[in-house]
Amino acid sequence: MLKVLKPGFFTSIQDNGRYGYRNKGVPISGAMDSRALNMVNSLLENPVNAAALEITMTGPTLIFEEETYVSLSGGVISATLNNEPIENYKVYKVEKGDIISYGRLESGFRGYLAVKGGFSLKKTLGSSSQYFPLTAKRCISEKDEIPFEPTLNFVPKISELKIDSYLTEKQLQVSRGPEYTILNDKQLEALFSKGFTVAKENNRMAYQVSEFIEGHSIPMLTSATLPGTIQLTPAGKLIILMKDGQTTGGYPRILQLTEEAVCVLAQKKSGDSINLKLN
Repeated sequence: MLKVLKPGFFTSIQDNGRYGYRNKGVPISGAMDSRALNMVNSLLENPVNAAALEITMTGPTLIFEEETYVSLSGGVISATLNNEPIENYKVYKVEKGDIISYGRLESGFRGYLAVKGGFSLKKTLGSSSQYFPLTAKRCISEKDEIPFEPTLNFVPKISELKIDSYLTEKQLQVSRGPEYTILNDKQLEALFSKGFTVAKENNRMAYQVSEFIEGHSIPMLTSATLPGTIQLTPAGKLIILMKDGQTTGGYPRILQLTEEAVCVLAQKKSGDSINLKLN
């Protein structure tokens, strides 16, 4: 069992998401940075869809009530195991009574903490990802207890990974969306020749940017959307849907982020710079 002493700013349980229910209005949810989740599960040799903690900006304080092995990934949020610094992309043994706590955000925005075997949680529509109101809570709280099966002995095939840092990457790869052809030359220039700034309106549902481009007066029926869909409002605002975003929308879907670009954007916070590159 993992007991939550302090939950941090916004820490939730996420796996790779729930699929097959978007026609019922259920978002995919799952890890905002799927690359980071997959890498930390790979280090621990977990099932591909094992659930982990997704930690946003300020991390939790956690006490382990069983022995296991853990690993961290994604954004760099200074972390300690019993007051000794630990790093991302390494495997660590934890004993009963050990405490992991987080400090200052150093790079990126979202980090991940996984345990060997993943957390033992009830699945809702095939996933353990927290998404309220489908699940009882949207994130973990103080005094929560998160179950896992103890692991006494584990010899990882790979105990440490060295990765090229994508946390400072600014460029987001995009492809043309269904309504891309409504864009005029001025709008295209604004999209691809200038950068954008992440606005304070950013969360698991959607990201916005501070800058506006020329708007439009195109009426359209509500149509299907995906994580990474970029919508353009009549006022010229860009809305980039993320993992908890709605499954349909009534604004033109002008661009679509690649999955890798969604991971890069998930590591951005208010005030960070991004730019778009058309595939």
